[in-house]
Amino acid sequence: MDRREWLRQRYRPAVVRLLFIGESPPASGRFFYQQDSGLYRAIRDAFREVDSSISDESFLSSFQNRGCYLIDTCSAPVDQLDARSRRAACRSGESSLCRKIQELRPAAIVTLLRSIEPNVRRAVDRARWRGPILVVPYPGRWARNREVFLQIVVPHLKTLCSGTSAP
Repeated sequence: MDRREWLRQRYRPAVVRLLFIGESPPASGRFFYQQDSGLYRAIRDAFREVDSSISDESFLSSFQNRGCYLIDTCSAPVDQLDARSRRAACRSGESSLCRKIQELRPAAIVTLLRSIEPNVRRAVDRARWRGPILVVPYPGRWARNREVFLQIVVPHLKTLCSGTSAP
């Protein structure tokens, strides 16, 4: 198991309430669970909207303790591939994603990139999983996408953190 997967497994909650699904680890070597990516900062900031006491030191533990987990559609980076190869890689990652969804049995899913929505939906259908799917724009790079991401995710985090039913 490589370092990225070791880190990911380290923060896997016993019960997954909110499963975040990304496209792939970035080719840059940055990674959510290394606390050095734009995606990390965006999700951390969403949690801070709900709990202002969250710091870089406490965020990943808080993320895990609240039943949140982040996985990817593809295990290898695809962000430097041409569009056709990238779509093909995401399509071939659907079987593995289906198995992960069956294993994790999350209460809800957040698709972190609109372009992978069809891949996630096919994997969800094959897994025979039922539940809410939130589709958000990738929040790690652009301010507008981050605003939309916060508008969609923060209400669900408030519900998750309060222990009530989803909005």
